[in-house]
Amino acid sequence: MKNNLKVQFFGAASTVTGSKYLVEYSGNKLLIDCGLFQGLKELRLLNWQSLPFDVSSLDGVVLSHGHLDHVGYLPLLVKQGFKGTIFATEPTIEIARLILLDSAKIQEEDAERANRFGYSKHSPAKPLYTTAEAEAVFPLFQSEPLDKWIRVSDAFTFRFRYNGHILGATFIELKAAGKLMVFSGDIGRQEDPLLFPTHRPESADILFIESTYGGRLHPSNPEVQLSTIIREAASKHGTIIVPVFAVERAQLLMFYLWKLKQEGLIPDLPVYMDSPMGKSVLQIFSKYHPWHKLAPRELKAILREIKVVSKQQETLQLAANETPKIILAASGMATGGRVLTYFEHYLGQKSATILMVGYQGEGTRGRALLEGTREIKMRGKYWTVNATCTQVEGLSAHADQNELIQWAGGLDKKPEKIFIVHGEPEGALALKDKLKEVYDYDSIIPELNSVYELTE
Repeated sequence: MKNNLKVQFFGAASTVTGSKYLVEYSGNKLLIDCGLFQGLKELRLLNWQSLPFDVSSLDGVVLSHGHLDHVGYLPLLVKQGFKGTIFATEPTIEIARLILLDSAKIQEEDAERANRFGYSKHSPAKPLYTTAEAEAVFPLFQSEPLDKWIRVSDAFTFRFRYNGHILGATFIELKAAGKLMVFSGDIGRQEDPLLFPTHRPESADILFIESTYGGRLHPSNPEVQLSTIIREAASKHGTIIVPVFAVERAQLLMFYLWKLKQEGLIPDLPVYMDSPMGKSVLQIFSKYHPWHKLAPRELKAILREIKVVSKQQETLQLAANETPKIILAASGMATGGRVLTYFEHYLGQKSATILMVGYQGEGTRGRALLEGTREIKMRGKYWTVNATCTQVEGLSAHADQNELIQWAGGLDKKPEKIFIVHGEPEGALALKDKLKEVYDYDSIIPELNSVYELTE
C-alpha cells in the first residue's frame, strides 16, 4: 500500500473553499493548492488546525491561482515547518503576495478591533497569522511558465495550462506513477470581457473538476442587468455598496462601470475602490498583457476613472459622506474587510443598495443578505437591514454547468476516476448527474479528509 499513488482531500471537498489536495506516491508528497476555508464557522475553525502530517516532508506545493481559498493557508504551512518550493505562474505569485498581505492585515485589524471593543470570546483575540508570517512565504515562491513540464522530484512532474478565471490562473497536469492527473483549479468563463477562453485538457487518467456552479447557468446579459440595477439604485439618491473580490471581479466591475459611463448608460456617480489591492491588481494587468484582452489605453482610462481609498481614516470619512456614490470594497462575500464599515453606515438606510456580483458561500453575510435576512451580526453587534440587497448574475469568474461540461469534453478517453470538488453538495451532485448524462462518466464527490487509492 505504501507505494500506491493516493490523494487525500484536506479542503474543497463537499464545500467550495479551503482547496488542499495531498498527493502521495512511494514516500513522496506534493500539495496541490493551499487555501483557507471561508463561510461556515465550523469550516473557518479548521483554519486554526495544523495539517495532520509532517509538512516539512513535502516535495513542494503547486498553486493553480492566487485566490485566498487556494493560497491563504500558506503562512500557516510555513509556520508549521514547510521550507520547500511553492510553484506558480508569475502573475499568480504577484497576486498571492497581495492576497496574503491583505489577508494578514485584515486579520490584524479585526483582532485589534475585537480587543479594543471586547467582543471576542478570546482574550486576547489574535490574528490567524501576521503580516510578518505572510511575508515569510515569499522567498519560497518559484515562477514557472505555461505549458512546460517541471520536475519536482523523482515522483512528480507537472505543467501549468491557461485557465482564464483570474490573471495567472491555470489548471495543473501532474504525472505520477505512470498516471496523468488533471486538477482543474477554478475554471474560467468562455466569454470573459478581460480574459481569454480557458484551454481544455486533452487527456486525464484521474480528473479533479470544480463544481462551484455545477448546477447553474449564467445569464448572457450581465452588463444590461448591471446598468439597470445601478440606474434604479441611483434614482433613490442613495449609496451603492458593492462587496468585491479584489482580484478579477473588482477589475471587471471597474471595466464595466467605466464602459457604461462612457456609453451614457448609467449616471455619472463617483466610483471609489476601497481596496488598494484592487488597483494594484489592475496595475499587474499592465505588466502581463499576453494573459488578457485589455488594451493599455483602456487600463489607463479605468485607473483615471476610479478613486482609490488607501487609509482606514479615509474609509471612515467616505462612509460618513452621505453623497450618492458607488463604493467597491472587499471582501466579496462580506466575511470581513472594509466593506463592513460601509455596512455599518448604510445597511439601515432604505435609500442604499447592496449589490452582490460574485458567488456567495454558505454561511457568509453575503449569502444571508441575498436570502433576505433583516438582521446581520458584525463586529459583536446586530445590525438591521433596510437597504435593498440584490445581485447581478453572470459576473462570476467561474464556469457555469455548460462551460464545465464543455471543458471536460476534450478528453481523448474516459478517465479512470473523476473527483468533483470545490462545490457545495447541490452543485456537485448536479455536475455529477450531468457528466453521467452527457459522457456516461461516473464520478466521486469526496468528503473532507477522505483518502483514495489511485493505483493498485
